[in-house]
Amino acid sequence: MKKIFCLLSVASMLTVSCQKTFIELNPISTVSVEAVYKTDKDFQDAVVGVYSMLRNQYQDFWIFGDLRADDSWHALGNDAFLVSVDKFNMNSDAALMISTWRNYYSAINRANLILSKIETADAALVPNKDRHMAEAKFLRAFAYFDLVRIFGDVPLNLAPTTIAEGYTKAREKVDKIYDDVIIKDLLAAEAVLPTKYTGADVGRVTKGAAKAILGRVYMTRKDFVKAEAKLQEVTTLGYALLPNYKDLFDYTKDEHHSEYIFDIEYQDGNLGAGSGFSNKFLPKSANSLAETFYGIKGGAGEQNSPTLALFDSFDPTDPRRDVTVAKGYTDNNGVFQGFLQIATFTKKYLAITNTLNDSKVNWKVIRYADVLLMYAEALNENGKTDAALTYLNQIRTRANMPKFAGLSKDQLRTKIYDERIYELSMEGVRWFDLARTGRLQSVLGPLGFKDFNALFPIPLVEIQIINNSAVLLQNPGYN
Repeated sequence: MKKIFCLLSVASMLTVSCQKTFIELNPISTVSVEAVYKTDKDFQDAVVGVYSMLRNQYQDFWIFGDLRADDSWHALGNDAFLVSVDKFNMNSDAALMISTWRNYYSAINRANLILSKIETADAALVPNKDRHMAEAKFLRAFAYFDLVRIFGDVPLNLAPTTIAEGYTKAREKVDKIYDDVIIKDLLAAEAVLPTKYTGADVGRVTKGAAKAILGRVYMTRKDFVKAEAKLQEVTTLGYALLPNYKDLFDYTKDEHHSEYIFDIEYQDGNLGAGSGFSNKFLPKSANSLAETFYGIKGGAGEQNSPTLALFDSFDPTDPRRDVTVAKGYTDNNGVFQGFLQIATFTKKYLAITNTLNDSKVNWKVIRYADVLLMYAEALNENGKTDAALTYLNQIRTRANMPKFAGLSKDQLRTKIYDERIYELSMEGVRWFDLARTGRLQSVLGPLGFKDFNALFPIPLVEIQIINNSAVLLQNPGYN
């Protein structure tokens, strides 16, 4: 059972019961900030307030990472917004753009507030002071990493920001944000965070999470030398692939296993902290047979359908295909069952769910297989093709697929790109892989992608509020 999260208000950090273990923050309307930030528990709870904003944001992260790419589409065609994302003609007034901008900046502002208050905190009252600082820095860096990958240049806040100051914060260049906060914060975090947690703390970010995300940052910046070094460090921390790929998505088992590195955590039980993935991604079936079979109550959302092209790209003998992009399921009577209107669905998010959008399924931000594939890619780009093959073949072996041998650097690069599709599709990775490797136009151009679509639009309401193009200018193509 996951214990990292319970319900926090979207607007403020309020007192909420979660078996009295994690969240017990005073309502900010009745208690001053100075009164709250005193004890170790105050800061621990405040850090969880940062996580909560990411939990809100990652309910829809699949729209950025998968629907926008070529591994998913809105097959039903009944939601104008989802179709617009899929067809690269979304507008800047989309609600998702507004919530995304505000979720990340709320997380950043909360992290900044913690960091500003903890500097003067009494070490005797806050024995975990260094850890709380490291967590806040990790979460701030993580939020900025997503922001720049989604929007490009964005305002940079490294301290609590007032409303008046917000009107003057111009967009900073992506490179400056990487250098001044993302990389710097992740380096600071990895130096302090523990290798693992126990008990109710399981689910908090660890040293391995900081190193793994930093490796992804270096890969995104095409700094393959630093990426290789950082990802190699992750391989020394005790992570291991699960023997069976399907076990990654078996939610009768603990999600915090040897391959887990960092998830966005969700908790079922009508606490307001569940995820919507199990409902959203299940297609409708005759007499709700699929809902009954999988124990998912509340209805089927028919969203995030894997493409038939994704299905066709798999080797038919690859066991990952049936988990990633299935055309149906075999019921308890041994009868294969399809769906009413949807041809494919993913089995990566199916867990018993007793109430609509109250699944315990986490969002897997990064797992060890991803690290191994990035490490193989970095090694190959650094001219170490034979060594890279070793790590790629670890993934192949786990999937009971033949090992590769005797490949050139260019051949291996293509094989690694392909393996990331087979291993990680429908996990919010594909769009960002295409972006960081410069393949958006070549892969998505035939689907309607234009070069300006590499970035998403700045929310129109934010442009209108600032009302100053010298401070906040819309991304090209969305005016």
